[in-house]
Amino acid sequence: MTPSKFICCKLYISESRNAVAIDTIDQAARSDPQVAMLSKFEDRLYNRVRCTLVSYIINGSSTAELIYSPVRKVLLAMMEAAFSTINLELHSGAHPRMGVIDDLSFHPLGQATMGDAVWLAKLVASDIGNDLQVPVFLYAAAHPTGKSVGAIRRELGYYRPNYMVSQWSGSTLPDVLPIRPDEGPTNVSSERGATTIGATPFLENYNVPILSKDVATVRRITRSVSGRGGGLPTVQALALFHGDCTEIACLLDPDHVSAYQVQTVVEQIAAEQGLEVEKGYFTDITKDRMLDKYLETACGAD
Repeated sequence: MTPSKFICCKLYISESRNAVAIDTIDQAARSDPQVAMLSKFEDRLYNRVRCTLVSYIINGSSTAELIYSPVRKVLLAMMEAAFSTINLELHSGAHPRMGVIDDLSFHPLGQATMGDAVWLAKLVASDIGNDLQVPVFLYAAAHPTGKSVGAIRRELGYYRPNYMVSQWSGSTLPDVLPIRPDEGPTNVSSERGATTIGATPFLENYNVPILSKDVATVRRITRSVSGRGGGLPTVQALALFHGDCTEIACLLDPDHVSAYQVQTVVEQIAAEQGLEVEKGYFTDITKDRMLDKYLETACGAD
């Protein structure tokens, strides 16, 4: 039977400079041909890598509950590889993070439902919390009240740089967490940190470079762009120092807001501040292309 339900998983790992670690994680990602890593975005300044995986899911014949997806085992292998090769105490970069596995998000594709994504998110959260003994915080549809990842991160101090004004270095979480995780221990390993896991509609990553090192000014522009700041609905945005410029890193729901709209609003507000804006760029495959590329890759593997 040809599957009609598919899942996209975006795994964010706090490392991009350690070639041995990245190669070990890549090998784990290739451990099952039914799971395809369709893209990998590495940023040395952020010291962060995002791996985008897609696979199928199978439901029980008599219930709607998710019973199997090969991606679960592959994700666990990748996380074990990451924890065995990366020490958060030695980490530094321009992107905030609170764990070696900083975030994992699940997005339904094809005929998969949000319920399928939630079910898988909770299974993987249990794997991380119980098997790997890492605190896990659920967010969005995977959380009982739909709590946003931004709200969790603010409570944990995620957005407060702890090194050289706009950098994050070493461990950033207290030994005992101020809020109880949904899975795993309440104490934190300084080598591994904690992680967040969510289920959301498919989100696209779009970064807009602003030719300025004035992070404070760019942060004000960022607030005006983001949905939380009264800007574009559903857009999550973060201003990050990136070499000779400052980037506005955005997550957007393509069913509600386009990258063109984000680019236009950023340019308009930046112009009022006398700042020049470069053309933004996607850091991942778009939603329209994701499933087609998986099917091409899976058929090629077969």
